[in-house]
Amino acid sequence: MTNIVLFGPPGAGKGTQADILKKKYNWVHISTGDVFRYNIKNNTELGDLAKSYMEKGHLVPDEVTINMLKAEVDKNEDAEGLIFDGFPRTEAQAEALSKLMAEKDTQINAMVALEVDDEVLVKRLLERGKVSGRADDANEDVIRERIAEYYRKTDVLKKYYQKRDKYYGVDGEGSIEDITKRLSEVIEKL
Repeated sequence: MTNIVLFGPPGAGKGTQADILKKKYNWVHISTGDVFRYNIKNNTELGDLAKSYMEKGHLVPDEVTINMLKAEVDKNEDAEGLIFDGFPRTEAQAEALSKLMAEKDTQINAMVALEVDDEVLVKRLLERGKVSGRADDANEDVIRERIAEYYRKTDVLKKYYQKRDKYYGVDGEGSIEDITKRLSEVIEKL
């Protein structure tokens, strides 16, 4: 089983590439945002708990998030690999994910980060904003702050995975096919 953490700033193409990789390698894409939305929408015990924190404006504790992810991993024990998207966000979460994988007798093989120039990201997100109608993709100042926040928060994770020789930066510019090819070259060496 090959398991990766797929990272990249907003607009890097994580969702697009995750969809391609899951089909190509018969993997399961676990998006933290999707997992949260599913649990909240379906009023699961964990979803109700997460919602209670969110309604108070609090961050959902790592333990709740990990338990949601554990349920997803349990549902997909026969998968040939997992792509984690949107998690971990902190070193403590990375440790918790590592522990969860060890309990399943597997591991995170790599953090693969799509690296894209900030100006390219801004242009991509403004274009996406025209199509999607997402307010956070329509304002350049908001976009630049989201990108800056990504770098502030993920630098610690980059260092965490670099220390373990599990960090791989991949050029996220060019055609979708070219990016997929570069990602596949990394993945097939794991």
